Amino acid sequence: MAEPYRLFTSKVVPLLAENVDTDQVVPARYLKVTDKAGLAEALFRDWRFEEDGALKDPSFVLDQPGMAGRRILLVGDNFGAGSSREHAPWALTAWGVRAILSTGFADIFRSNSLKNGLLPIVVDPATHGRLVGIVRDDPDAELTVDLAEQGVLLPDGSTIDFEIDPFAKRMMLAGTDEIGYLLTKEADITAWEATHPPRIDSLAGAH
Repeated sequence: MAEPYRLFTSKVVPLLAENVDTDQVVPARYLKVTDKAGLAEALFRDWRFEEDGALKDPSFVLDQPGMAGRRILLVGDNFGAGSSREHAPWALTAWGVRAILSTGFADIFRSNSLKNGLLPIVVDPATHGRLVGIVRDDPDAELTVDLAEQGVLLPDGSTIDFEIDPFAKRMMLAGTDEIGYLLTKEADITAWEATHPPRIDSLAGAH
């Protein structure tokens, strides 16, 4: 992840199916792809395209008029079940999604998302129903996602608070990951090692 996660406002893509697994998000035949940006076309591929590459009719929600550029996905329960592929959050972010609202996410998908600049926000069923109603009544309603304050601002001015692992939040706001965080501590690690010689001589017997 290269960019720090910032407050943003966006309209919502409603995809209310439950138990959407990672093979539906990105079919297995795309797992050899290493260019993350190129995965946008693989996102929900079998739900969006015919075998010849033509868009399905009627079109999938992502391909309907006015959906391009929306950065918030409102989904059903247990989103991201199935295999642990990182390609799922890669494809979602490549298309432009930066936050997903659901009553529940598969654990590995949630972990992979947090490490790849995609914010999974868990809400209770009543709040989820409220969000569904907002988008149903006004498909162009805009929400504001504020990771720093851990809140989602609704059109009526009220806010939905959400929880997130503090370390994951720190990494996303900084635009880095665990490796990047460790690299910022390189000087401290080197200094500590200089004052704490190894208990075992790893070079013993090498001469």
